[in-house]
Amino acid sequence: MENAIRILCFEDNKQYVESLNYYFEDSEKVYLAASFYNATDAVRQIREYLPDVVCMDIEMPEISGIQALQKIKAANPETKILMQTSFEDNHKIFASLCGGASGYVLKSAGLEALEESIIDVHKGGGYFTPSIAHKVIKMFQDGMTRQEVEYVDLTPAEHQILQHMTEGMSYKMIEAELQKSYHAVHFHIKNIYKKLHVNSKSEAVIKALNNHLI
Repeated sequence: MENAIRILCFEDNKQYVESLNYYFEDSEKVYLAASFYNATDAVRQIREYLPDVVCMDIEMPEISGIQALQKIKAANPETKILMQTSFEDNHKIFASLCGGASGYVLKSAGLEALEESIIDVHKGGGYFTPSIAHKVIKMFQDGMTRQEVEYVDLTPAEHQILQHMTEGMSYKMIEAELQKSYHAVHFHIKNIYKKLHVNSKSEAVIKALNNHLI
């Protein structure tokens, strides 16, 4: 284990963590030093364990993996962070790259692909699941720049309502489409405005389109 790549894992899925422990238990290439179910104290934990590579789940309680990525990179820009997710979400890919992630791997690719990605990132390269790599290439072909992306952690319900807003639907139309009450829809809209730092529907739509939220 002396020459194994030392990793930390931030992941709230206990079953997935158990799979990681089992897979890397006898590995001569990768050593899982510790795992944590949230990333609220990630900066301190990384300073304590001094990993070669950090595996960071995106969807976690308290703070998202992308918010944790930003904090870690601000405290220690040299930390190599590999983002893990179950979703091919353009906005999350963009925000991860702009935050300084060294790679982006889908959990569905399997643990062998994860091990390969850890090795590549440790060597100084970048790793992307093939389908994600295609999206990254398309992103730069379309002229995406670092300044154009601001990560916004919307819930599925908020994302759905924002999608309808960009389609020009009124609030009453959204209520009817989603079969939700006035108060339920406006509760989500209030949160959308707060997260986007806007004060109107038109501002929310513009910011959603500029940040590739939709």
